[in-house]
Amino acid sequence: MYKPLSTDMNYPQREEEVLDLWRELDLKALLRKQNLERPAFTVYEGPPTTNGRPHIGHVLTRTIKDIIPRYKTMRGYNAYFKAGWDTHGLPVELEVEKMLGINGKPEIEAYGVEPFIEQCKKSVWRYLDEWERLSERVAYQADIESPYITYENEYIESIWWSLAEIDRKGLLYKGNKILPYCPRCGTTLSSHEVAQGYKDITDTSIYVRFPVLGEENTYFAAWTTTPWTLPSNVALCVNPYAKYVLVELGQEGRTARYYLAEGLVETTFGDEVDYETIAVFQGTDLVGKRYEPLFDYARSVVGDQAESTWRVVSDDYVTLSEGSGIVHMAPAFGEDDNRIGRRENLPFVQLVETDGTMSPAAVDVAGVFCRDADPILIGILEDKGLLIRALPITHSYPFCWRCHTALIYYARESWFVEMTAVRDALLRNNRTVNWIPANIRDGRFGNFLENVVDWSISRDRYWGTPMPVWECSCGAHKVIGSVAELKENSPDCPDDIELHKPWIDAVHVKCEACGELMQRVSSVLDCWYDSGAMPFAQQHYPFENEAAFLESFPADFISEALDQTRGWFYSLIALGTALFDQAPYRNVMVMGLILDKEGIKMSKHKGNVVDPWDIIDKFGADALRWYFYTANQPYLTSRFSEDAVIEGRSRYMDTLRNACVFYRLYAEIDQFDPSKYSRDDLQPTLMDKWLLSEIDNLSEAIAARMDKYEITAAGRLLENFVIDLSNWYIRRGRERYWGSGLSRDKITAYLTLYTVLERLIRLTAPFTPFIAEELYQALVLPILTEAPPSVHLTAYPRAGRANDLLNCTPEEMTREGAPSLEQIDRELSENMRLVREIVALGRAGRNNSGLKIRQPLSELYIHGLDVTLDEEYETLICDELNVDTIIYPESSEALVYYSLKPQLKNLGPRLGKHLSAFRGRLNELSAKEQTEIARSLLRGEAVNFFGGQSDVPDGFTEEDFIIETTEPEGLAMTRDQGLTVALNTVLTEELVQRGFARELISKIQTTRRESNFEIADRIDITAYCGEVLESVFRTHGDIISKATLALSITTLPLSAAPAYAAATDLQTWDVNGEECLLKLERRI
Repeated sequence: MYKPLSTDMNYPQREEEVLDLWRELDLKALLRKQNLERPAFTVYEGPPTTNGRPHIGHVLTRTIKDIIPRYKTMRGYNAYFKAGWDTHGLPVELEVEKMLGINGKPEIEAYGVEPFIEQCKKSVWRYLDEWERLSERVAYQADIESPYITYENEYIESIWWSLAEIDRKGLLYKGNKILPYCPRCGTTLSSHEVAQGYKDITDTSIYVRFPVLGEENTYFAAWTTTPWTLPSNVALCVNPYAKYVLVELGQEGRTARYYLAEGLVETTFGDEVDYETIAVFQGTDLVGKRYEPLFDYARSVVGDQAESTWRVVSDDYVTLSEGSGIVHMAPAFGEDDNRIGRRENLPFVQLVETDGTMSPAAVDVAGVFCRDADPILIGILEDKGLLIRALPITHSYPFCWRCHTALIYYARESWFVEMTAVRDALLRNNRTVNWIPANIRDGRFGNFLENVVDWSISRDRYWGTPMPVWECSCGAHKVIGSVAELKENSPDCPDDIELHKPWIDAVHVKCEACGELMQRVSSVLDCWYDSGAMPFAQQHYPFENEAAFLESFPADFISEALDQTRGWFYSLIALGTALFDQAPYRNVMVMGLILDKEGIKMSKHKGNVVDPWDIIDKFGADALRWYFYTANQPYLTSRFSEDAVIEGRSRYMDTLRNACVFYRLYAEIDQFDPSKYSRDDLQPTLMDKWLLSEIDNLSEAIAARMDKYEITAAGRLLENFVIDLSNWYIRRGRERYWGSGLSRDKITAYLTLYTVLERLIRLTAPFTPFIAEELYQALVLPILTEAPPSVHLTAYPRAGRANDLLNCTPEEMTREGAPSLEQIDRELSENMRLVREIVALGRAGRNNSGLKIRQPLSELYIHGLDVTLDEEYETLICDELNVDTIIYPESSEALVYYSLKPQLKNLGPRLGKHLSAFRGRLNELSAKEQTEIARSLLRGEAVNFFGGQSDVPDGFTEEDFIIETTEPEGLAMTRDQGLTVALNTVLTEELVQRGFARELISKIQTTRRESNFEIADRIDITAYCGEVLESVFRTHGDIISKATLALSITTLPLSAAPAYAAATDLQTWDVNGEECLLKLERRI
């Protein structure tokens, strides 16, 4: 009737079988067809690049991005979404350079741009098979078969449209600014790219002295952390509102004077400096003073501007928190320097080439990489006597996020999107987004938007979306917004135009201003612009699919790692705001970094990278998914642990599987078909009612958590329920399935368990899609033959009998029904919680006393309950703790004994020579007597010890004793939050006998299993034992027979047992210290 369910835990093999089934069904096509007319739930795929292998972090992102649309699909939404591939940018170029054995832009030009671009196109698909195979293997439900690809002409055309719109709104401009620049890649970076690549490094900072013109032996003391910029110095800057001093100090036998900020003398020269203050100035007093440059390299560049160069200027950006209060100015390498240089009409000196090497004019360091020139320049300054001192400085410094070269701030011409003009709109739109975790909105991301700068979007590279900007020698420019517009305005655009470099560079546009031909700017776009454009570019909007775009914008859900607050999350909201004035997403889940098991960031050179295939091949994809959902909140940084993967699989998946195997085993024996019965005809026990109430409560609780994107909370609820199902409901009710025939109680037990398992299979489907499918195929489809062919086509379960598949029509099975809460019994849930708490405390008491659960006890005392438990609950407690009776003492005093000790600091002076007699009297008291006296003392009563003898002080009070609580003899007591549970541990002969009987039942059942008997096999028992166990068999034989399905029990003395060598069918057991040899025979 039911399909087989393997009891082995070879999940990887069974998952491969499920994948075969999905391929055979063409499950994605079935889902698209079923969901076509349903309301949309939009998910955007943040496109990964395929020119690198997927790692364990990509499995996290895919599992998080998969579970929400899976859940929403089962809730009745059309959650179809496209996969995408990020194909442009420096990562691809660097990979191709490495493959070709070339390095840098000059060698690319020598190789040829056209063949280089062709290699880039091929390179992006290098690892495509691995990405597609991994995506399928982890059950990633995105449409990988028809993804959006950022290098395709249609995608690029949509980007061109967006830039033309931005230009139309006046937000696009060209400027010469100081920008983060990678000398290795030969291109600028945007602020959000820079934010991804900071490292802590140690550099050399130096204090130098600039000779003041016209003042003998007098200098300006200045400080810099970038000595390589000093050859390009053109001015010094002071704070106009700060106090400056002229100090005189002796150095190496010579006296010199220095201008610097008041209060920074010790910072500049060291704490031990001995100096005299000659004069005090306002910063403005120093403006206009001229000085001699440290190097002569720039004189040829400055030319006739020398008279206005190398002078003091002022600006309030100069701080007095470090350095000397005088800043060296190199307008080619600093944003503030550049601003002040333009204001002061200072010459532009840039003695660093675009490849980061020092210019030929800097003859002593020409051709040396700028940062490597630092020690050479410092040595020259020291030789010239212009170095005050050099100190190491550790600071956070930006590196290229792709090639890891140290960036420099460098004056470059670039095209910008004026994000500062829409800053308020960015902040407003961000406030509409539900961020998970919530602190990202106004914290990391909100702060980034608060300080937004204009977006430098042009890159001086080759493989990227070409800037659709054409410029004319007359100064005019035109932004082209479509291929059609390009052909309209170009005399030489081919019909089959390839929009990439170098082909697009050969296309000209006629200038509307002067009629000459315009040339396209050589730049390509920042690849983050590509990914930020995906909401509309994946639809080729606005050229087609307008309705599809409008329906899918903004996204209901996106998710990527935390670093995307400086990447994709930002580029999405930047373009969403600039183009549509709204956030392009409603809900964003941020994922944390995955570290290795030691808490170290994974990297290839450290050899600590976890290969996702190793984990999947060993434990299965479901186990890895479950780990990512439940081990930690996905947005927290976590240490990856194989042990935790195994533990999570064991706790949840193994337990769920075993529960289903248990049901199938007995249901198959009885050929039980749940579709033939109605719950109206049943007679549910308290446990049945509890379980049905709990599964309804669970269904609603998980839906509530998942609707709020609380994946971890939902998963843990599911896990806890499955553990309770196994360890509480099934364990307590096993015997209901053992009897022959289908009694009303047995039918009730079967139908209750099947109803709950069927619900669990659907509840777990978004979390662990493989095991859900396997269990669905084994337990549900054989019974409900008209049910959908896959669990992933069914509706997510809600509370209420009408939502059980047993009660649904085929059409209703795929549509979510209205929840009904009438079956949820809050009082029952609370009472059962109390029962289990009492049981847990009782078990702890047994453990503390060394009493096995199989040893019956006479009494259980419970104090501190706020409710009265009905007899059914008491029966549960007695059965679980193996006790005969429950007693509720009116006061906890009955469960507490006290011991008394003399309080010597009070009694010594009072009793004197009678103290030893007092001690003797105290020691004579029994535990019970001491307890009674202590209770009197605690009530405030005085106690006489000496019968009122006239020469002995009497009438002792609580202050005369040290009163300590002890457990009464024969009671095992445990307490928790006001609830006290105590077991009577005194064993009578009758209790001991029953304990032996329980032990014998356990040994016989173990022997049955080890003999490979079937569950329903009837047996004959032969037991070789001593008189103690023979008496137990005689007295409790009926109980033992019923529990073990024994038709007969024969007891023989141990001396009658055959020789061990021949007795291969005998098993020897130690039963509470008594030897017993068991022989079981199957009754044919």
